[in-house]
Amino acid sequence: MLARSLETAGIATVVISLVREHTEKVKPPRALWVPFPFGHAFGKPHDPQIQHRVLSTALGLLTEPNGPVLQDFPDDVSTDHQPSAPVQASAVAPIANIPDDPAMEGTQMRLYHEQWRGRNGGRTAFGLTGIPATRFRGVVRFLQQFADGVDVDMPERPPAVDLPNFIRLCADDLKAMYYEARLAMKPEMQGEDVARWFWGETAAGQLLRRVRDRLDASENPSWKAAAFAVAR
Repeated sequence: MLARSLETAGIATVVISLVREHTEKVKPPRALWVPFPFGHAFGKPHDPQIQHRVLSTALGLLTEPNGPVLQDFPDDVSTDHQPSAPVQASAVAPIANIPDDPAMEGTQMRLYHEQWRGRNGGRTAFGLTGIPATRFRGVVRFLQQFADGVDVDMPERPPAVDLPNFIRLCADDLKAMYYEARLAMKPEMQGEDVARWFWGETAAGQLLRRVRDRLDASENPSWKAAAFAVAR
Protein backbone atom coordinates (compact mmCIF):
# COMPACT_ATOMS: atom_id res chain seq x y z
CA MET A 1 0.00 0.00 0.00
CA LEU A 2 2.83 2.38 0.86
CA ALA A 3 4.58 1.48 -2.40
CA ARG A 4 1.47 2.37 -4.41
CA SER A 5 1.20 5.71 -2.60
CA LEU A 6 4.84 6.52 -3.40
CA GLU A 7 4.32 5.52 -7.02
CA THR A 8 1.34 7.88 -7.24
CA ALA A 9 3.70 10.66 -6.14
CA GLY A 10 6.09 9.74 -8.96
CA ILE A 11 8.59 7.76 -6.90
CA ALA A 12 9.42 4.33 -8.31
CA THR A 13 9.51 1.51 -5.76
CA VAL A 14 10.67 -2.09 -5.41
CA VAL A 15 9.54 -4.42 -2.63
CA ILE A 16 11.52 -7.41 -1.39
CA SER A 17 9.04 -10.10 -0.38
CA LEU A 18 9.57 -12.88 2.14
CA VAL A 19 6.00 -14.26 1.90
CA ARG A 20 4.98 -14.78 -1.71
CA GLU A 21 1.32 -15.47 -0.94
CA HIS A 22 0.89 -12.11 0.80
CA THR A 23 2.60 -10.26 -2.05
CA GLU A 24 0.33 -11.93 -4.59
CA LYS A 25 -2.68 -10.56 -2.72
CA VAL A 26 -1.34 -7.04 -2.05
CA LYS A 27 0.06 -6.63 -5.60
CA PRO A 28 2.71 -3.91 -5.10
CA PRO A 29 3.95 -2.29 -8.35
CA ARG A 30 7.24 -4.24 -8.36
CA ALA A 31 8.30 -7.01 -6.01
CA LEU A 32 11.09 -9.56 -5.76
CA TRP A 33 10.39 -12.72 -3.77
CA VAL A 34 13.43 -14.19 -2.01
CA PRO A 35 13.64 -17.70 -0.47
CA PHE A 36 15.11 -16.55 2.83
CA PRO A 37 13.65 -16.60 6.38
CA PHE A 38 12.33 -13.55 8.22
CA GLY A 39 15.02 -11.06 9.17
CA HIS A 40 17.31 -12.09 6.29
CA ALA A 41 15.82 -10.42 3.22
CA PHE A 42 19.27 -10.20 1.59
CA GLY A 43 20.50 -13.66 2.58
CA LYS A 44 23.20 -14.61 5.05
CA PRO A 45 25.02 -11.90 7.03
CA HIS A 46 28.56 -11.10 5.91
CA ASP A 47 27.96 -12.50 2.40
CA PRO A 48 28.25 -9.45 0.12
CA GLN A 49 28.19 -11.53 -3.07
CA ILE A 50 24.66 -12.86 -2.54
CA GLN A 51 23.51 -9.56 -1.00
CA HIS A 52 24.64 -7.65 -4.11
CA ARG A 53 22.84 -10.19 -6.29
CA VAL A 54 19.60 -9.64 -4.39
CA LEU A 55 19.98 -5.86 -4.57
CA SER A 56 20.85 -5.73 -8.27
CA THR A 57 18.00 -8.12 -9.15
CA ALA A 58 15.55 -6.00 -7.18
CA LEU A 59 16.72 -2.75 -8.75
CA GLY A 60 16.50 -4.40 -12.17
CA LEU A 61 12.72 -4.46 -11.74
CA LEU A 62 12.73 -0.68 -12.11
CA THR A 63 13.07 -1.22 -15.85
CA GLU A 64 9.64 -2.88 -15.95
CA PRO A 65 7.26 -0.35 -17.53
CA ASN A 66 4.03 -1.76 -16.12
CA GLY A 67 2.96 -3.56 -12.99
CA PRO A 68 2.21 -5.26 -10.81
CA VAL A 69 5.36 -7.34 -11.32
CA LEU A 70 6.29 -10.22 -8.99
CA GLN A 71 9.57 -11.95 -9.81
CA ASP A 72 11.19 -14.86 -7.99
CA PHE A 73 14.83 -14.59 -7.04
CA PRO A 74 16.80 -17.08 -9.17
CA ASP A 75 16.42 -20.57 -7.73
CA ASP A 76 20.08 -21.46 -8.14
CA VAL A 77 20.87 -20.14 -4.66
CA SER A 78 22.81 -22.89 -2.89
CA THR A 79 22.10 -24.01 0.63
CA ASP A 80 25.38 -22.34 1.64
CA HIS A 81 23.69 -19.00 1.02
CA GLN A 82 20.56 -19.89 2.96
CA PRO A 83 20.58 -18.33 6.44
CA SER A 84 19.28 -20.63 9.13
CA ALA A 85 15.75 -20.02 10.30
CA PRO A 86 15.45 -18.11 13.59
CA VAL A 87 15.34 -20.30 16.68
CA GLN A 88 11.77 -20.69 17.93
CA ALA A 89 10.85 -20.93 21.59
CA SER A 90 9.43 -24.41 20.99
CA ALA A 91 12.90 -25.64 19.96
CA VAL A 92 14.55 -24.67 23.26
CA ALA A 93 14.06 -26.47 26.58
CA PRO A 94 14.27 -24.16 29.62
CA ILE A 95 16.98 -24.89 32.15
CA ALA A 96 16.28 -25.42 35.84
CA ASN A 97 16.30 -22.53 38.32
CA ILE A 98 15.51 -19.70 35.89
CA PRO A 99 15.00 -16.34 37.67
CA ASP A 100 11.31 -15.73 38.30
CA ASP A 101 11.23 -11.91 38.25
CA PRO A 102 11.41 -10.60 34.66
CA ALA A 103 10.99 -7.00 35.81
CA MET A 104 14.11 -7.09 38.00
CA GLU A 105 15.98 -9.08 35.35
CA GLY A 106 14.96 -6.56 32.69
CA THR A 107 16.28 -3.67 34.76
CA GLN A 108 19.67 -5.37 34.88
CA MET A 109 19.62 -6.13 31.16
CA ARG A 110 18.79 -2.50 30.39
CA LEU A 111 22.19 -1.47 31.73
CA TYR A 112 23.93 -3.79 29.28
CA HIS A 113 21.63 -2.57 26.54
CA GLU A 114 22.82 0.98 27.18
CA GLN A 115 26.37 -0.31 26.72
CA TRP A 116 25.36 -1.85 23.39
CA ARG A 117 23.92 1.43 22.15
CA GLY A 118 26.97 3.33 23.31
CA ARG A 119 29.29 1.00 21.41
CA ASN A 120 27.18 1.13 18.25
CA GLY A 121 26.50 4.82 17.81
CA GLY A 122 23.01 4.57 19.26
CA ARG A 123 21.86 1.99 16.71
CA THR A 124 19.28 -0.43 18.03
CA ALA A 125 16.34 -2.56 16.96
CA PHE A 126 14.53 -1.48 20.13
CA GLY A 127 11.77 1.14 19.95
CA LEU A 128 8.76 -0.31 18.13
CA THR A 129 6.37 0.51 20.98
CA GLY A 130 7.64 4.05 21.43
CA ILE A 131 8.02 3.32 25.16
CA PRO A 132 11.56 4.10 26.42
CA ALA A 133 13.62 1.33 27.98
CA THR A 134 13.65 3.22 31.29
CA ARG A 135 9.89 2.56 31.56
CA PHE A 136 9.90 -1.03 30.40
CA ARG A 137 9.21 -2.44 33.86
CA GLY A 138 5.65 -1.29 33.22
CA VAL A 139 5.57 -3.20 29.94
CA VAL A 140 6.79 -6.35 31.71
CA ARG A 141 4.09 -6.02 34.37
CA PHE A 142 1.50 -5.55 31.62
CA LEU A 143 2.66 -8.74 29.89
CA GLN A 144 2.63 -10.63 33.19
CA GLN A 145 -0.97 -9.62 33.85
CA PHE A 146 -1.98 -10.56 30.33
CA ALA A 147 -0.28 -13.96 30.65
CA ASP A 148 -2.17 -14.50 33.93
CA GLY A 149 -5.48 -14.08 32.10
CA VAL A 150 -6.28 -10.51 33.12
CA ASP A 151 -8.04 -8.27 30.57
CA VAL A 152 -5.44 -5.52 30.70
CA ASP A 153 -4.28 -2.70 28.44
CA MET A 154 -1.73 0.12 28.47
CA PRO A 155 -2.44 3.82 27.94
CA GLU A 156 0.62 3.95 25.65
CA ARG A 157 -1.05 1.65 23.10
CA PRO A 158 -1.87 3.75 20.00
CA PRO A 159 -5.59 3.65 19.10
CA ALA A 160 -4.73 2.45 15.59
CA VAL A 161 -2.88 -0.62 16.95
CA ASP A 162 -5.07 -3.43 18.24
CA LEU A 163 -4.19 -5.26 21.45
CA PRO A 164 -2.59 -8.42 19.97
CA ASN A 165 -0.36 -6.40 17.66
CA PHE A 166 0.63 -4.10 20.51
CA ILE A 167 1.58 -7.16 22.55
CA ARG A 168 3.66 -8.36 19.61
CA LEU A 169 5.47 -5.00 19.51
CA CYS A 170 6.10 -5.20 23.26
CA ALA A 171 7.54 -8.69 22.81
CA ASP A 172 9.74 -7.56 19.92
CA ASP A 173 11.11 -4.65 21.96
CA LEU A 174 11.75 -6.92 24.93
CA LYS A 175 13.62 -9.42 22.76
CA ALA A 176 15.61 -6.66 21.04
CA MET A 177 16.72 -5.22 24.37
CA TYR A 178 17.78 -8.64 25.68
CA TYR A 179 19.52 -9.75 22.49
CA GLU A 180 21.52 -6.54 22.20
CA ALA A 181 22.32 -6.58 25.92
CA ARG A 182 23.59 -10.15 25.61
CA LEU A 183 25.83 -9.17 22.71
CA ALA A 184 27.22 -6.34 24.84
CA MET A 185 28.01 -8.91 27.52
CA LYS A 186 29.38 -11.56 25.14
CA PRO A 187 30.28 -10.02 21.74
CA GLU A 188 31.56 -13.35 20.45
CA MET A 189 28.12 -15.00 20.61
CA GLN A 190 26.24 -15.86 17.42
CA GLY A 191 22.58 -15.06 16.83
CA GLU A 192 21.36 -18.62 17.36
CA ASP A 193 23.25 -18.87 20.66
CA VAL A 194 21.69 -15.62 21.85
CA ALA A 195 18.20 -16.86 20.96
CA ARG A 196 18.77 -20.15 22.78
CA TRP A 197 19.98 -18.24 25.82
CA PHE A 198 16.90 -15.98 25.76
CA TRP A 199 14.34 -18.79 25.44
CA GLY A 200 16.16 -21.23 27.70
CA GLU A 201 17.70 -19.18 30.49
CA THR A 202 15.82 -15.90 31.06
CA ALA A 203 12.71 -14.98 32.98
CA ALA A 204 11.65 -12.79 30.07
CA GLY A 205 11.77 -15.77 27.71
CA GLN A 206 9.49 -17.77 30.01
CA LEU A 207 7.11 -14.81 30.31
CA LEU A 208 6.79 -14.58 26.54
CA ARG A 209 6.08 -18.31 26.40
CA ARG A 210 3.10 -17.74 28.70
CA VAL A 211 1.96 -14.74 26.66
CA ARG A 212 2.14 -16.91 23.54
CA ASP A 213 0.06 -19.62 25.20
CA ARG A 214 -2.77 -17.24 26.06
CA LEU A 215 -2.78 -15.72 22.59
CA ASP A 216 -2.73 -19.12 20.92
CA ALA A 217 -5.61 -20.40 23.07
CA SER A 218 -7.91 -17.77 21.56
CA GLU A 219 -10.21 -18.52 18.61
CA ASN A 220 -9.45 -15.05 17.21
CA PRO A 221 -7.15 -15.38 14.14
CA SER A 222 -5.35 -12.11 14.93
CA TRP A 223 -4.50 -13.39 18.42
CA LYS A 224 -3.18 -16.66 17.00
CA ALA A 225 -1.05 -14.78 14.46
CA ALA A 226 0.40 -12.65 17.26
CA ALA A 227 1.18 -15.82 19.24
CA PHE A 228 3.44 -17.05 16.44
CA ALA A 229 5.25 -13.70 16.25
CA VAL A 230 5.78 -13.51 20.01
CA ALA A 231 7.48 -16.90 20.22
CA ARG A 232 9.98 -16.59 17.36
